[in-house]
Amino acid sequence: MSTEKDTVLAIEDLRVYFQGEGPEALAVDGIDIRVLRQQTVCVVGESGCGKTVTALAVMGLLPQPPARIASGRILFKGQSLLDMASAQLRALRGKSIAMIFQEPMTSLNPVFTIGDQISEAILAHEAIGASEARQRAIQLLDDVGIIEPVKRINAYPHQLSGGQRQRVMIAMALACGPDLIIADEPTTALDVTVQAQILDLLKQLQHDKQMTIQYITHDLGVVKQIADHIYVMYAGIIVEQGTADHIFQGARHPYTRALLAALPTREKRGKRLYSIPGSVPHPAYKPKGCPFHPRCENRQPACEISFPELCDYGHGHLARCPVIFAAEAKKEAAG
Repeated sequence: MSTEKDTVLAIEDLRVYFQGEGPEALAVDGIDIRVLRQQTVCVVGESGCGKTVTALAVMGLLPQPPARIASGRILFKGQSLLDMASAQLRALRGKSIAMIFQEPMTSLNPVFTIGDQISEAILAHEAIGASEARQRAIQLLDDVGIIEPVKRINAYPHQLSGGQRQRVMIAMALACGPDLIIADEPTTALDVTVQAQILDLLKQLQHDKQMTIQYITHDLGVVKQIADHIYVMYAGIIVEQGTADHIFQGARHPYTRALLAALPTREKRGKRLYSIPGSVPHPAYKPKGCPFHPRCENRQPACEISFPELCDYGHGHLARCPVIFAAEAKKEAAG
């Protein structure tokens, strides 16, 4: 049984809009996410589902405007991030909450050495000298598996491989020993072998440093390797949540099932992979009722009218599909 003391991050009824040339777009629509201490919580869904917007809202990095946080709370260890002054949030960001971004070449400054960039993160939050910060940077590079860190600390980002640059990003995130790391698709641009190395590194670091991780991805293959708890996100809403076993052994939402059907496995080798028809709706033009119904093979007439409530399967497993919930209940009643 978890307690409030175990909760590192709580997102409650968060709604985020974006103003463009057309109607205001609802990118995040009343989501609730809870991340417990030393867990890896994965938020999974296709591009355009609102995963990164959620992470940027937590970090206080959404440009406002065009973004507008209309409602909800974001609590970090009980403190309201949305009520914090900019200076408070800057002090927290990087020290207590850190983020690993998707593409290191756009996140690392090309005109500074990696040693300078890691040291800068340390000096911004800790009262130590440049020499000590540099030694810490060397140790961090060693911690994340950079070979010859004393030499590499003087390298520029373009002199490193993609996997090495991602390791540098992880080192920067670890620089001040944060309580929470948000990893936004950190292995997307990497080949399969390097991806596996980075995932193994994150798991080892989490064990060694007792880290809490919120991992954002579209790849259920990655999720299967690292997740303790999973939130499946579609069109700005959470459509299913539960433990890794709940999702991979007993998914209850058609979108989750479709994502699993599209996942390459050994058994599917040589066969045509399933593809979900259609695409994620534009956040300014969502369909009425269940936002997934235009793509759903289980849809009923009511799905086009009524927004679906979360159905409770017990033990923290929730799914936003009354159609499947009713079918499961009928099957259980029939014995």
